[in-house]
Order: sequence, then structure tokens, then C-alpha cells
Amino acid sequence: MLNRQQFPVAPQGAAPYSFQGAAPVYPAATYQAASAHTPPAAFPSAQIPIGGPIPGPTAPAAAAATPVFEESYIENILRLNLGKTATVYMTFENNNQWNAKVFKGRLEAAGRDHIILSDLTTGMRYLLLMVNLDYVTFDEELNYEYPGHPTAGR
Repeated sequence: MLNRQQFPVAPQGAAPYSFQGAAPVYPAATYQAASAHTPPAAFPSAQIPIGGPIPGPTAPAAAAATPVFEESYIENILRLNLGKTATVYMTFENNNQWNAKVFKGRLEAAGRDHIILSDLTTGMRYLLLMVNLDYVTFDEELNYEYPGHPTAGR
């Protein structure tokens, strides 16, 4: 049987202890202060009016009226320059034979993760992974402006 003297006594002015549960019991003034708290203005539920229109996707007609332009990612820039002679510098980690290699040839295709290059002297085609790409050089001017883009012709 447990004796009340085995439990610590709360110091004067401290919140009393409740031994039935794990959480302490606080005075009523603490609960009143907590209930007076309102959520901040940035709280999402405070900004959504009840009974108002539900936001949804834009109408297809509005989306069709807005022209879509390609971003200037490497593969898009390479696609604008298909057929040109390129020198592609690549690094291959953990390779005992060669760590870095240079490929020169005509740029046949470019995708999100690859470049297809054909060697001008041998006709060999290379499928090169973008993950190994360091940089690309061209011996001629690059096409960088996307047709129909607002900055084209500036």
C-alpha cells in the first residue's frame, strides 16, 4: 500500500499535481487565457470563407489563350541547335580506364537525360547521359531564342 508521503509535494504557488493521469492539473485562470487565444491571420482555415466559391483549376479556354514557352534548360537549348557540330565534355566517376572524355560530332537529338551525337569522321553514334555532362562547346553561334517567345528578336 502506498503512503502519501512517498509522493513529492508541490511547492507553494505551483500547479497542483494529479496522480490519476500523466498531465498536470492547472488552475482555471490558465484555461481561460488559453481559450482567449485566436489563431494567427496566416492560419489557412481563418482565410477560407464558408459558403463562398470553391477555388478550382482554371478553365480550359483561359489556359489555351495563354501561350506556353519552353524554359531554358540544357536539353531545350541543345534542341534549338540540332544539326550543329558540338564538343561534349563528360566526366565518368569511378572509371579506371578514363575519368574524363571528350566527344565531338553533330548534335542529333537531346532529351531530358541524354544527348545523341554522331561522330563526323567515323559515323559512330553516341548516346551520352546528361548526368555525366560537364559542358558543351560549339564552333558557331548558338540559337537561344525560342520562336514566338516575347524576348525573341530583341
